[in-house]
Amino acid sequence: MLTVYNTLTRRKEPFVPLNPQNVRMYVCGMTVYDYCHLGHARVLVVFDMIARWLRQHGYPLTYVRNITDIDDKIIARANENGESIGELTARFIAAMNEDADALGVQRPDIEPKATEYIAQMIAMIEQLIAKGKAYAASNGDVYYAVREFAAYGQLSGKSLDDLRAGERVEVDGHKRDPLDFVLWKAAKAGEPSWQSPWGQGRPGWHIECSAMGADVFGERFDIHGGGADLQFPHHENEIAQSCGVYGGCGCHGETDKTIESHVKYWLHNGFIRVDGEKMSKSLGNFFTIRDVLKQYDAEVVRFFILRAHYRSPLNYSDTHLDDAKNSLTRLYNTLLNIAPAPFDLSSQSNEYTQRFNAAMNDDFNTVEAVAVLFELANEANKNQSAELSGCLKALAGVLGLLQRDAQAFLQGSTTADGLSNAEIEALIQQRKQARQDKNWAESDRIRDLLAADGVVLRDGADGTTWTRG
Repeated sequence: MLTVYNTLTRRKEPFVPLNPQNVRMYVCGMTVYDYCHLGHARVLVVFDMIARWLRQHGYPLTYVRNITDIDDKIIARANENGESIGELTARFIAAMNEDADALGVQRPDIEPKATEYIAQMIAMIEQLIAKGKAYAASNGDVYYAVREFAAYGQLSGKSLDDLRAGERVEVDGHKRDPLDFVLWKAAKAGEPSWQSPWGQGRPGWHIECSAMGADVFGERFDIHGGGADLQFPHHENEIAQSCGVYGGCGCHGETDKTIESHVKYWLHNGFIRVDGEKMSKSLGNFFTIRDVLKQYDAEVVRFFILRAHYRSPLNYSDTHLDDAKNSLTRLYNTLLNIAPAPFDLSSQSNEYTQRFNAAMNDDFNTVEAVAVLFELANEANKNQSAELSGCLKALAGVLGLLQRDAQAFLQGSTTADGLSNAEIEALIQQRKQARQDKNWAESDRIRDLLAADGVVLRDGADGTTWTRG
């Protein structure tokens, strides 16, 4: 049985969906004002893996990943670039999709944009005011009254008193309490705005996910995911908003009556770290996906992400990516050397499939699942087994790995200072001619030249094939 670690309850729980015929997962997506970095890549790949496994498990899944296309950073960047917000966000949505496609991330079923749900956000804010959970301030902003939600802090483990003690001295004089957060922002000159009962303005960030999730899925749904950095305050505020409108969901059983959330399971992936620090734009230590893909194959990056447990920190370095490349190359070499036989995971089973399934059912433990893949590869090579090679390809496919032509992957692409594929092919033809002319010295010279560039030649009855290192 599948178990998942629920951030809300701080324990692993059996996955029992609210409706097994309609499993619903909502993941916080990108704020589209710049290119995606590796932290975004981890969110994309991790929840793609989770969606794939749920479907492999037989659950009918609807996967929603939202897009924030109105935000302070978006407005600032558009002004800086001298372009409209629509132009900016369209450009970076396209770039995000290009990066996700490269990483083998399947598109979500629904991808709502914040600007398409302004009416739903306004309606939710009105309900919060009517229920005494929010208030309109004299400056035209609307705030959520955090003290009106007794369970605030349950997701992050923070108490209201501790949060109040940690507040900065400077306080927005329009708030009743320093902890209150904005639901609606009054319009400022030169900014996009929408008409509301409180005048022209635009939504705060936190309200969008509550409104979109409720509109797409209803009051309650199964899984809400995102990066660990969203746990507080974004997801904490989302619970407060949704419970403020709909009340506690009561889906955690008799032992958890104090827990209130509109979501049954909260899942958060860990940070990517560089030199022990969280990767972030504010620290200036982030790497965009497309910059990394100039140096490494996209499947290597996907493998690098998946061979770590999704909740653990992931340390980024060229050394770790080089090691991921070498490890993935080992698996592809098995498929190159032993043509995989068809293997149907729905009808064929062995000790490897059973152990792989057990690992994935233990809170999506890809560390153990990948270890099974390497054991499979070793056994396939040892026994020259086409069936085990096929099993390797089929199980890896569940993770979105090893689905390319093995030789094409192993040939790879040129590096900045290396031989291009066309140059390699030309040298192989020159070597072929030298061998026909029995010019063994020239043949050896060309082989050594290729070897120095990391190119491995394989001479066979059907001619010469090659791979990179």
